[in-house]
Amino acid sequence: MRRIHQLLAGAALAFVTPTMAVAQEAGASAANDEEVVVTARKREERLQDVPVAVTALTADTLEREQINTVREVAALSPGLNISTDAVGRAFMSIRGVGTTLIDTVQPGVGIFVDGIYQPNSSYLNNPVVDVARIEVLRGPQGTLFGNNTLGGAISVITRAPTDEFTGRVSASLADPDNYQTFAGSVSGPLVEGVLRGRLAASYHTHDGFSTNTITGNDARPVENESINGTLAWDISSGAELTVNTYFNSVTGSQTAYSSPGGPTDYVQDTALNVDSVATFEYWGVNLRGEFDITSHTTMTAIAAYDDKSGEAVGDADFTNVDFARTLQGNNSQETYTGELRFDTEWGDRMSTLIGFFANDSQTTNANTQLIVPFVLTASQSQTIEQNSQAFFANIFYDLTATLELSAGIRYDQQEVTATGTAGSYSAEEWQPRMALTQRWSDNHMSYISIARGFRGGGANAPAAPLQFYQGDSVWTYELGNKWTSDNREWTINAALYYNDYQHYIGQNSLTPAPGPVAVNLNTGDVVSYGAEIEAAWSPSEWFSLQSGVTYNHARITDDSEFEAVFPGGLASDRILFQPDWNFFVTPTFTWGVGADADVIFNTTISYKGDRAGSSLDPTFQPQLEGYYLVNANLAYQRDNWEIALWGTNLTDSEYYESYLDDSLLGAIFGPAGPMNPITRDLGIMGEGRRIGVRVSARF
Repeated sequence: MRRIHQLLAGAALAFVTPTMAVAQEAGASAANDEEVVVTARKREERLQDVPVAVTALTADTLEREQINTVREVAALSPGLNISTDAVGRAFMSIRGVGTTLIDTVQPGVGIFVDGIYQPNSSYLNNPVVDVARIEVLRGPQGTLFGNNTLGGAISVITRAPTDEFTGRVSASLADPDNYQTFAGSVSGPLVEGVLRGRLAASYHTHDGFSTNTITGNDARPVENESINGTLAWDISSGAELTVNTYFNSVTGSQTAYSSPGGPTDYVQDTALNVDSVATFEYWGVNLRGEFDITSHTTMTAIAAYDDKSGEAVGDADFTNVDFARTLQGNNSQETYTGELRFDTEWGDRMSTLIGFFANDSQTTNANTQLIVPFVLTASQSQTIEQNSQAFFANIFYDLTATLELSAGIRYDQQEVTATGTAGSYSAEEWQPRMALTQRWSDNHMSYISIARGFRGGGANAPAAPLQFYQGDSVWTYELGNKWTSDNREWTINAALYYNDYQHYIGQNSLTPAPGPVAVNLNTGDVVSYGAEIEAAWSPSEWFSLQSGVTYNHARITDDSEFEAVFPGGLASDRILFQPDWNFFVTPTFTWGVGADADVIFNTTISYKGDRAGSSLDPTFQPQLEGYYLVNANLAYQRDNWEIALWGTNLTDSEYYESYLDDSLLGAIFGPAGPMNPITRDLGIMGEGRRIGVRVSARF
């Protein structure tokens, strides 16, 4: 209770402090009049008006920071952590809880592209192509976005087709790992006033910083190809139909772990008997219609089909001992999604948003492994089908001219079945949300909210001791404040939160008999609380500063559900790969050097604190050191073109994206020792220093 009281006291200070600052800054000069519009509540609103903690990253920011995949936005989003050990999966969390280590678990942070749910964390490794902005919503978003958003949501919004002919091209080259990115798009009217189109494509490749010392090849290369097209048809006044299709091909390493001697022994190179590489192909088509069915009601209808297929080969024991190989690993997933919602204005003070959602996904995982010394092969396959339906409703009501009540509820029904397992998993869950928003002025608001989020459970392999595990849920209590000075010189957004999680799905485990089988399961209960602050300062036309900081204390308070399946429980109350502290700061300097020409310099310094690595040992958990990353960008802009010199990780910081101690291989091959050359620690290091040049043009 003392911690809750401290949070409430801090919240009161956060509400009061910006109000004082308004008076202090009222006489400063104007600097930035640009408004950021987001869709955090399924309707377009100013970022500063939404009672949700949101970070919006614009296209210019994504280009400046050399962000090529969705997962890379984590460095600029307070509270968001994403890491990866394979091109086919990523681990993400917001405020401490999300998906950790295993991609077969439904993500606790929802991924959406143009409002369409993406059911697997591997989509975080997909290319960022022709994106207008990426919104990171923190806290449960289940009421409007659906289940599996108990931590929050990442929403990618692509550029819409334009009424005028426009285009853009860009290219980036860097060393030392042969880094190359080429992208282009074109947009404009096809039938004046009726039909518009947009086509975008990109190609990216780099060799990476790791060599497989046995094969002599690059151990962690990446190659991405992407193309998407959009048609927007103005059927009539108040009726628009949009069709989008896309194709992505992603090739890269698949769990190409090195063998360090400990979490501070930084080893980039691997020693694998065969390169561990996977290729995933994604394609899909979606249809979106917006219709003014009355003068006060807009109907939005969405239908989507997404297909994912992947193949992988690799070293199955992760070491230079040629014991086990994956001859073929296959993954396929088909997903159908539909949504229908009605946005109605009932008067000057009240509006509602009512909708229906349905999703059906079928996933097949199969692999064939070779036990080299005995020339034995073993194959296994499993198909998992998941379907869900939901109804949701939200009311927005102005209690007074300055006080808004937003209250919503969502009912979700979900079922999971799997081949080789008896029975099924099903859940029926309610996800309510309520927020009170006080608008002190046009540029200052405060809110208080309470929300419940839910993530569905799933199925394990047939040989696992636990065939199904249940979903987890959270109650979140949040206080927030958003303030912009009247002259737009300052923007300060802050939030305090307390999360109470039940049946948390976290650390997975392995069972050695009748063979090594991965087991996903519930851990127990988790509490996380903390504070987030985002600030922007633009005192003049030549200087601006953006920053964000998060303190997040996420701890396991009860691991009895894990211990019931694996006696001994967990070694620590820390959650995998989650730091207590992270922050970033970006100063930008702009110098005018003639008519329509500027020189712009900015640098981003980001920090991620100490984290816990993965272990199956009930008495020990490896600890990973915190690290800083420094990126910089020096650009010359004139009219509609730009040339820039850029660098990432300029200090060449060494850190681990993923780390597993020797208990993982020990569960399969026995304890480490002089007579056991296989069992050892495993690590995936982050990328080293790159320095390159970028050229771009718009027309």
